[in-house]
Amino acid sequence: MAVEFRLLGSIEAYVDGRPVDVGPARQRSLLAALLVEPDQPVSADQMVERVWGDRAPHQAKGTLRTYLSRLRAALAGEVEIARRAGGYVLALDPEKVDLHRFHRLVARARSTPEGPAAIDLFDQALALWRGEPFAELDTPWIRAVRTEVENERIRTELDRTDLLLRHGRHHELLAALSTQAAERPLDERLAGQLMLALYRNGRQADALDRYQNLRIRLAEELGADPSPPLRRLHQQILTADPALAPPAIELKAASAPVPRQLPAPPKLFTGRAEELRVLTAASRDPGDTMGISAIAGTGGIGKTWLALHWAHQQADRFPDGQLYVNLRGFAPGTQPVSPAVAVRGFLDALGVAAAAIPADPDAQAALYRSLVAGKRMLVVLDNAATSSQVIPLLPGDSTCTVLITSRNKLTTLVASHGARLILLDVLSQDEARDLLVRHLGADRLTAEPEAVEDLLRVCGNLPLALGIVAARVAAHPGLPLSVLAEELADHSSWLDALDTGEADLSVRAVFSWSYDALDPDAAALLALLGLAPGPDISLAAAASLAALPLGRAGTILRKLDAAHLIQQHLPGRYRMHDLIRAFAAERARAGMAEDARAAALRRLVDFYLHTAKAGDRLLQRHRERIDFDEPAAGCRPEPLPDLASALSWFEAEHACLLAAHRLADDQRWYASVWRLAWTLRTFHRRGGRLHEDLALWQVSLAAAERLGDVAARTQAHRFLGNNLCELGRHDESRHHLELALALAEETADTMAEAHIRIGLGWAEKGRGADRRAVDHLTRAARLYRALGNPVWEADALATIGWFHAESGRHDEAVTKCETALGIYREHDDPEGEADMLSSLGYVAHNSGRHIEALTHYEQARVLFQSLGYSYSEADTLDRIGHAQAALGRPDQARLTWRQALGLYLAQQRGADAERVRGQLAALNVHG
Repeated sequence: MAVEFRLLGSIEAYVDGRPVDVGPARQRSLLAALLVEPDQPVSADQMVERVWGDRAPHQAKGTLRTYLSRLRAALAGEVEIARRAGGYVLALDPEKVDLHRFHRLVARARSTPEGPAAIDLFDQALALWRGEPFAELDTPWIRAVRTEVENERIRTELDRTDLLLRHGRHHELLAALSTQAAERPLDERLAGQLMLALYRNGRQADALDRYQNLRIRLAEELGADPSPPLRRLHQQILTADPALAPPAIELKAASAPVPRQLPAPPKLFTGRAEELRVLTAASRDPGDTMGISAIAGTGGIGKTWLALHWAHQQADRFPDGQLYVNLRGFAPGTQPVSPAVAVRGFLDALGVAAAAIPADPDAQAALYRSLVAGKRMLVVLDNAATSSQVIPLLPGDSTCTVLITSRNKLTTLVASHGARLILLDVLSQDEARDLLVRHLGADRLTAEPEAVEDLLRVCGNLPLALGIVAARVAAHPGLPLSVLAEELADHSSWLDALDTGEADLSVRAVFSWSYDALDPDAAALLALLGLAPGPDISLAAAASLAALPLGRAGTILRKLDAAHLIQQHLPGRYRMHDLIRAFAAERARAGMAEDARAAALRRLVDFYLHTAKAGDRLLQRHRERIDFDEPAAGCRPEPLPDLASALSWFEAEHACLLAAHRLADDQRWYASVWRLAWTLRTFHRRGGRLHEDLALWQVSLAAAERLGDVAARTQAHRFLGNNLCELGRHDESRHHLELALALAEETADTMAEAHIRIGLGWAEKGRGADRRAVDHLTRAARLYRALGNPVWEADALATIGWFHAESGRHDEAVTKCETALGIYREHDDPEGEADMLSSLGYVAHNSGRHIEALTHYEQARVLFQSLGYSYSEADTLDRIGHAQAALGRPDQARLTWRQALGLYLAQQRGADAERVRGQLAALNVHG
């Protein structure tokens, strides 16, 4: 039989894959004392010191012998614990202990000369970590070993990051490095890695800001200056030293990041031994079909806890990664996550560039299945509503394992895909008691056995209820359990969604106990949070929701977090269990007047609307302005100082912005409905979120019609038309754009007419009506000129120029493009400038002026790189290669096309990659 021990998290032992109970904390400490040095004698005195520190009982060595006897029995003879000269020895291959496997893998990684192989070894080593080493144990020796092991993990992460940076994989590091830097703000090696990653991702200013912030903090807290290597790196970034450039892209695409999306496991997980065994068995069943397990049960029963505990426990069986999505099937106040949105999130996690993601949802799902085919991956689909929500997310390959949680039994999934259904009930009495022991300590429970029985009875062994009650007890260590038990026994109200038919199993009552213990401000904010749409909420949004100063809102949110009523799952972002949200919303409806609730929601919608308005202006500062009402009293939009912060805000708040749009429509705040869609347009278009933008404008058109606002209807038809054109639906596009044009002409709205004619130009071009396309664009240019807006006129001229270039009318193309280029440069529009340089290079190359083409292309490429537009950069590299080949420079063309090929492969642009491969093959034949 196989035995395995795990120290990098809670102390756990397994025999043939089944968990073994290794006893209470002191007994687990003894096991740890032996496992840290397997096959080495540990004296009785050493073991006493390691298990008890300076608080050893009088008969400590006798107790040790008892613990050793119990451990031998628990491990069923699989491991020998023998008495030898010098002490006790646990005879065991160190490979059976995750701590020693970690050290071995790290040593191999550091001695491996090949970068990708070393990175893989580092990944294997770090994947062994499940949480804090020796969790729940606390002696001086344990603390010292834990500190040493955690320091080694940090060194390992830093070594891995150095390798990734050396191999040009800076794109996948920013999120993790930013999180680590927030946790270790004075770590100069980590700061240097983050600065280099920021610089290589085109964020030189952010890299320099990081250095200045660290320099100030070192001076204030340590009275020290940055180290010489960090000062040298700062100078290199400041001067854009070419030595900092990433390594040249290789012919093959950079390896995709290994997704590790699992949320943190529950720290105090208890019981569920049979369910864990069934999950493990289901995932290992031989056969040609993938293992699918569905955990079903009522809300708060611990489905997600079980899924995450098992997933982390088995993570090393899935070396190709773990994907996770909360499908929000039963989240009040928000719609379930659609399969298309979930697939898009998985593609992001799998490292697919936004430009490489196909527009069609079915094509996205097919790409997802292709990427996970043949890989040993775990896919966790949490909080599913129906089988139809889950089935499109199933991989197509038997090498993957899928774990689903739902309040429904998902019978269709069981019948059609052979899913193993696991029905989860409440904890047993012993498991519930053990959960309270883990929360509060055995001594606290032993002192008041009758009160403990009352608490267990009232909580009904429901894990969520036990956790909330334990939080109240832990918050008041001097309060007798009997006082709390007597208080809790008075509550008999119900939360309808969890009415089990027995009075001692009411989650509503459990929630009300924590709610009643809050101060009035915290209770009021919790109730309002129950009304807020979206999967989570930021500190700034919560402050506007409650009309509170930011600092006061943060204080109250921390109180709610400490009471386990909300969770800060990301820095500055809070979410609620869906049952607590339902309870909080019920309290808001019962305790707040309808106009007060509406005012709070209006403040929240205005927060999203006005912050998005400011962010959109940073994203596209030459965009036309529309009128906005002033924010509601008490609303404080979040300040966004620069483009980077605007992009980060849109990414973090996107789901909440969509939810706010739905809320505004439900509340019939139609003016906010179409304006929210307007503020999201630039972000959606740049991120390739065309289907989401289309859906927003479909709702917004209906809102505009109900509003009776001609200008709003014009905008809605215009952006519906633009979206449909970008999705290739040119006839539908022209229909909406012509309706928009009629409205603009009817109201003599010249600016709107000009914008609409730009869209009609692209729509007619897509339909093959080139003459009508150019006519619309020419009229748009004249209208822009009459309006006195040269940048918009340049947009029209640039589009005409590109159409002429594609049709071979090179002289006319050059005239239009050079005019547009001058305007873009005069008005500081680097994106327009890069597009025009690329267009002029295209014309020059096709006119035989290859030197001139190279000059234009190289200038365009530099701008595209600085803007982070790798999609256009790849196309420009391809064109540079053509010009170099035409000039008889095959070696340069070969190098350039290899760089283009690397980008095309990384972006999953298969047709472009095959075309460049053909060009390289032809070059080898003729060159």
